[in-house]
Amino acid sequence: MDVFIVTGASKGIGLELSTQLRAKGNKVIGIARTVPVDTEDFVVADLAQTDGLAGMIDSLIEENRATATSFTLVNNAGMVDPIGLIGSVHPEEMAAAMSVNLTAPMILSNTFIAKLKDYKGPKRIVNISSGAGRNAYEGWGTYCATKAGLDHFSRVVTLEQANAEYPVDIVAIAPGIIDTGMQETIRASREEAFPLLERFIDYKEQGMLSSAEHTAEKLISFMEHEGFKVVGPIADIRNF
Repeated sequence: MDVFIVTGASKGIGLELSTQLRAKGNKVIGIARTVPVDTEDFVVADLAQTDGLAGMIDSLIEENRATATSFTLVNNAGMVDPIGLIGSVHPEEMAAAMSVNLTAPMILSNTFIAKLKDYKGPKRIVNISSGAGRNAYEGWGTYCATKAGLDHFSRVVTLEQANAEYPVDIVAIAPGIIDTGMQETIRASREEAFPLLERFIDYKEQGMLSSAEHTAEKLISFMEHEGFKVVGPIADIRNF
């Protein structure tokens, strides 16, 4: 059975990915701070608290190693806060975002690769990135920096795994602009904190946001049909 470990699995893209992957007969282990209704194989964890993450994923892999035909880690959890011009944001909020958006995916990926070093089946890491990691936006200093870091981390792992006996394939993929709680957070911000506020309000009013359901469908199709080595470490779902 193909095993998927999905962070941020209680809402938005993560919830849709988990639901659709299970419907296809895969085993999905969700990780989030809250548990969705009627969900099996779920681990409650706050990714801002990084101390126990290595042990957690080590245990999950060990529990499923004997029956898994493949392993995929989807680092989906993310937070757009703090929104504000640098010089006006709270340090504690910056630190939390750094942990959730970048430190946690790095720790989980590090343990995933180490634990499965000798595993001969397919192994993949999918980092849910953002156009904010590839473009600079006023008011998103922390978010842009963490997503850029996630992209570059994926590039480094690609180079390193090229020399591995049983390599892990990795990609950082931007999912487009999606109608989720993150967009609600953005639209609830103040223009002085986020000068592009009106643009994101227009996205919603003009029906330019993709649904989480449709985005999850496209991501699953990407994972099923695209070779990560051919695609490369940086991708955008709108190109597939």
